[in-house]
Amino acid sequence: MALVTLENLSYWYPGAARPALNGVNLVLREGEFVLVVGGSGSGKSTLLRLLAGLLGDFYGGKLSGRATFMGRNLLELDRRQVARHVGLVFQDPERQLVMTRVDREVAFGPENLGLPPDEIRRRVAEALELVGLASLAEAAVGELSGGQQQKVALAGVLAMHPRLLLLDEPTSQLDPIAAEEILHTVRRLNEEAGLTVVLVEHRLERCFHVADRVVALAAGRIVADGAVRDAARVLARDGDAYLPPVARLFARLGWDVLPTSVREGRRLLAARLDGAVPVSTHGHVSSGETGRANAPGRKVGATAQAGPPTARGIMRRRSARPTEGDALLMARGVWFAYENGREALKGVDLAVRPREIVMVLGPSGSGKSTLLKILAGQLDPGRGRVLLAGLPMSALELRERVRMVGYVGQHPDHYLLQETLEEELRFTLRNLGLEDGGRITDTLEALGLAACREANPRDLSSGERQRAAVATVLVAEPRVLILDEPTRGMDYALKTRLSALLRDLSRKKGSAVVVATHDVEFAASTADRVVLLADGRVVAQDATRNVLDGNLFYSPQINRLLHGYAPGVLKLEEALAFLRTVVKGAEAGAPRGGV
Repeated sequence: MALVTLENLSYWYPGAARPALNGVNLVLREGEFVLVVGGSGSGKSTLLRLLAGLLGDFYGGKLSGRATFMGRNLLELDRRQVARHVGLVFQDPERQLVMTRVDREVAFGPENLGLPPDEIRRRVAEALELVGLASLAEAAVGELSGGQQQKVALAGVLAMHPRLLLLDEPTSQLDPIAAEEILHTVRRLNEEAGLTVVLVEHRLERCFHVADRVVALAAGRIVADGAVRDAARVLARDGDAYLPPVARLFARLGWDVLPTSVREGRRLLAARLDGAVPVSTHGHVSSGETGRANAPGRKVGATAQAGPPTARGIMRRRSARPTEGDALLMARGVWFAYENGREALKGVDLAVRPREIVMVLGPSGSGKSTLLKILAGQLDPGRGRVLLAGLPMSALELRERVRMVGYVGQHPDHYLLQETLEEELRFTLRNLGLEDGGRITDTLEALGLAACREANPRDLSSGERQRAAVATVLVAEPRVLILDEPTRGMDYALKTRLSALLRDLSRKKGSAVVVATHDVEFAASTADRVVLLADGRVVAQDATRNVLDGNLFYSPQINRLLHGYAPGVLKLEEALAFLRTVVKGAEAGAPRGGV
């Protein structure tokens, strides 16, 4: 049965020159799980707002075409009527949360529906249990991490018992384990309760395999729509930017079947390579040796060996303790506790050197954002010290500190105050006493924002605002760049551009870069070193390959695909080189034990 029908639907935001949605025709059926993919600014979030009944009266602008929900004109339905059946989790959870305590936030929606108190309490308890926040029911919302706030927003929507659940990047601030748990919960509700789900997501490695159907948008138009496998083949023909890494790898190899999960990919590899390459859990493939298979017991490249996994699936590694050396930014024995007594950091040591990109990973609430704020001088440690260029951070004047350290937190709107994006960047240069000299143009082009130069930052999409906030700091070319979750709202192509930009800043400008992220794929492709936090402590810090290789969750999809075939391979390019060699050997009838 059709739950939603869109017929030749177009929408223009107020004052926009082109439509955000352009002639969209779409039918959503009861019980479907639909994944919506596309580039930043392609219309994905606008589509969700339309389905939630928010366009028109709430956002203004111009609508044309026809939209029906349960057979009734969606554009004429009262918002209260829509809210009873449709739940939307926004991309930025801080925009959705209105109450100060977790349980009261989750109860807010059911209370507005006029439900009995006993029913509300039951729904709140159920929703918090589903998202894993039952122990934080009485916690203050403002003291939660970004990932925990994202879970609260989801719980608030689930407590409404919607028929249609709309999710706008619900895992963007979640670690891989928490993201897996949330997506599993949503899938279970879809399968067992018949909940219809429309999911917008850029981290396709997390969700491509759980959907029934994929809808791809470009410039407001639907360019692909079909079952996951069918859509994957269409997306592979048109460029593979909207495929997860495993499917992208097989598409570039020219294989007929495109797997959507690691399990499926490993089955295909086993069938194709049976006997052609020895399965080994020893050694690693270095970047210069990805074209050769590992013989059993042969160690390729110098790396630390894996130890036993923790309960959370984190592989503990022999960590390289930071030394003073030529560190540009140094944290020594840093402890920090918030006013409520919660210890966010417990004796953290970290050294970051010029021309080095360090990425901080770990579960939501593990202390990543707190650590970055301390490294940027936004917070003072309770114990320990932070040195910048050998000097105590606290001894530096604010202007000198800001000139040397560029910091962008999780909330891009906090950095966007001017009338145009160009003026935002000019404001930064003016405050720091710097000349433009082409910096503004170069920065906007590098981040794919050249077309937004004269736009009001508040009119940009969420992904564009995220990049705009980064641009306001990058334009000054700081000696130390600190970014908290910079890839929110970015597709693979944009993340590739950001990765190149960070490497250019690091290698050519000599800057030190520190990034907190849940995006393991981005870390694998960009970082020189990875620091893994858990419960406020450093549990691992070493070269990227040493930390991410062989993990159950904190490893890129390509690494899990090739586990046992080519340990140490993290990147798509490495996997391509390896598989092209072994497949060629298999087809030539290579004997067992070598390629």
